Amino acid sequence: MAYTLHLEQVSFEIILHAGNARSSAMEALQHVKNNEYDSGNQKIQEAEAELLQAHQAQNRLLQKEAQGEGLSPNLLLIHAQDHLMTSMTVKDVAKEMIHLYQELRSGKQK
Repeated sequence: MAYTLHLEQVSFEIILHAGNARSSAMEALQHVKNNEYDSGNQKIQEAEAELLQAHQAQNRLLQKEAQGEGLSPNLLLIHAQDHLMTSMTVKDVAKEMIHLYQELRSGKQK
């Protein structure tokens, strides 16, 4: 019972930080669309910090598994992992789009 509760708490922690990361990445794009590059880059840094916290929560589960405390993945954990991976993708795409905005607005083309 205690392990199930721990698993659920960590799952919610991953969902929380991954969701915050995705929101920050999307906010970064809005800032850049408005020519607010400093604010946009700050939001990307916030997204990366949130993803780090989500990864740290995930690593705690991996450490438990390595210590022999077997994981019994449930739907909530699977949802948390999906949320994390989606947020990582959104952050990566946002960074690429910011780079494209900068190049297009500066007139640079490679």
